[in-house]
Amino acid sequence: MNPLEFLLDLIVPVAHAQTAAAPAAAPGGMMSSLLFPVILIAIMYFLMIRPQMKRQKEHRSMLDKLAKGDEVITSGGIAGVVVGLGESFITVEVASGVQLRVQKGAIASVLPKGTLKSA
Repeated sequence: MNPLEFLLDLIVPVAHAQTAAAPAAAPGGMMSSLLFPVILIAIMYFLMIRPQMKRQKEHRSMLDKLAKGDEVITSGGIAGVVVGLGESFITVEVASGVQLRVQKGAIASVLPKGTLKSA
């Protein structure tokens, strides 16, 4: 046997020797082959999908509780005080006399009262 054949046998096992002595498949083979994808989907649901849905629900409830006078930070990093609320837009005052209209979804977090005055 030359070295090339030896390496080839290591990489690709000889299939014809295995098929001749292979036993018949177990009767529960179909169930065990479907079990792995179901477990994988369940793991993905609990590790990825469910936490994301929980964060979205918390963000929606935060946006529903917004009121005038709340201090907020937008997703762009702009901090200001809410001076006007609309259906899908809010008005944020970032400095004296400077107001910005941003979408409600752009509000990243609500700050505790007095945070902007101390900064």
